[in-house]
Amino acid sequence: MESERLIAGRYRLRHVLGRGSMGTVWAAHDEVLRRDVAVKEILRPSGTPDDEAEVLRERTLREARSAAALAHPNLVTLYDVVQADGDPYVVMELVPSSSLAEVVRQRGPLTDVQGAVVADAVAAALEAAHRAGITHRDVKPGNVLVADDGRVKLTDFGIARNVAEATLTSRGITLGTPAFIAPEVAAGGAVSFAADQWSLGATLFAAMTGQQPYEGANVLQTINQVVHGDVPSASACGALEPVVAGLMVKEPGERMTLAQVRRSVRSLLPEPGTDVFPASSPTRPVVEIVRPAPVKPPIAPDTPLAADPGPLPFPVARREPATHELTRRPGPAVLVALSAAVLFAIGGASGFALTRTMAGAPLLPPPTPTAATLPAITETPSLLPTTASAAAANGEQGAEFTIDVGPDWTSFLEQRGNNGLGPSTVVHLVAPNGWYEVTVQRFPDYYERNRIDDYLRLVRSRWAEGQYFGEALEPTDALPPGGPEPGVQYSYRTVERATELARGTVPPGPDLRRSRYSRVLPRGNDLWVVEVVVPTEQEETGRSRLFDTIAPTFRVNG
Repeated sequence: MESERLIAGRYRLRHVLGRGSMGTVWAAHDEVLRRDVAVKEILRPSGTPDDEAEVLRERTLREARSAAALAHPNLVTLYDVVQADGDPYVVMELVPSSSLAEVVRQRGPLTDVQGAVVADAVAAALEAAHRAGITHRDVKPGNVLVADDGRVKLTDFGIARNVAEATLTSRGITLGTPAFIAPEVAAGGAVSFAADQWSLGATLFAAMTGQQPYEGANVLQTINQVVHGDVPSASACGALEPVVAGLMVKEPGERMTLAQVRRSVRSLLPEPGTDVFPASSPTRPVVEIVRPAPVKPPIAPDTPLAADPGPLPFPVARREPATHELTRRPGPAVLVALSAAVLFAIGGASGFALTRTMAGAPLLPPPTPTAATLPAITETPSLLPTTASAAAANGEQGAEFTIDVGPDWTSFLEQRGNNGLGPSTVVHLVAPNGWYEVTVQRFPDYYERNRIDDYLRLVRSRWAEGQYFGEALEPTDALPPGGPEPGVQYSYRTVERATELARGTVPPGPDLRRSRYSRVLPRGNDLWVVEVVVPTEQEETGRSRLFDTIAPTFRVNG
């Protein structure tokens, strides 16, 4: 039986604690030391080339190195790293527990004493990590464990990084969870220890109120609230108000230190041995909070609304492509999920925009827009040159580019694995309202083994039947040459099914329809893709006023 497997001659797998798209966490028994442990099994995704599998193994070892450098009672302890049949397994302390997110979801907001215990424990854990030169990068309620015996531990250093290490290009590397990410990180700035302090403040805000500090109709709108919006008032956080307010300060250097956090809550801590989280404690109601006004797009009040383009010019149902269309080969949908494992959430996400909010709660798409609800796309949008880097690792050359976007658009960085095409880096540039997006994707050394047709097949494979349609190839005479084959300009539409995004846990909303316009541009040995995404309800004005204006401004620097 699979559950009776013996790993490295000593770790016998007992039962599954949680599964994710990248692996499994097992409850296991160490037959040498005769103790129960947790074993994180890293699975090699089907079809992964050897080079990408090696990157995945290196990432696992990096996580292990990060965790092994830490020893603290408020951190999950790493015991061992072993390999079986070439696959890595990480052996950790087994902590029978619930996440802080689960505790709040089941029992409501924390009391002042409970909040003080969590604040002191997580601050102490982060102090130990920072002394070792490690930032956590994803402090949130789902990564704080409340053990059955009352201990509080910080877990999941899966995206933690020693400040001296280069960023790896691998599957599932993200910069954090949208509602809890620090503003400077969300805006593409440097990650420092202060980012963990902000996330601790946001975690305490959620724990004390039962609500996230930031909310948006979709992930990108949430991020824009974090970057451009005001900090929510901490007045509903009870005795922890000064701590939350001191941590959630937009200027990193002005945030309350972790030592100050611990001093501030010391008077609230209970006597040792007190059961702070009794199973019989009454459920507390969610606290009413005052949220800042949503960030509004910079549109003049007298700007006319864009005209509704009317019904789709062709049906959504599958049909045989016309001569001007590319042959469609639809593939299975890419289902991205984060495991709700008790230990170490297993990240299988392939994009920042798919990270989950509030410890893995599902993301709903925004309501289906209409011409009356969408912001207008002005006739002459205000655009400025923006320079960014699509480097896969620190110090890489030839990855800088310039493109014209709005002066207040926010940028996010994503790394993708791409099912055999090799890794790529994606820079997302998003309008403050969250509806319009420009992505610049770079595949380094793409032409060692691939062609543009391979990329087009990859795009199709990301969507299920009925979710990808209307793919149309356009004339490319105007595209500047620059690589081994001519570039391609094409468009397609997608439908994001609300029922699938909701995953059955909340009532689903309407589907989200997007029109996507792309330029696929060989440049030397690299492949670059510039894509503009707009709501289908605005596809005509989006095409003429955004894509046709922005795409020609793209250029690779150097």
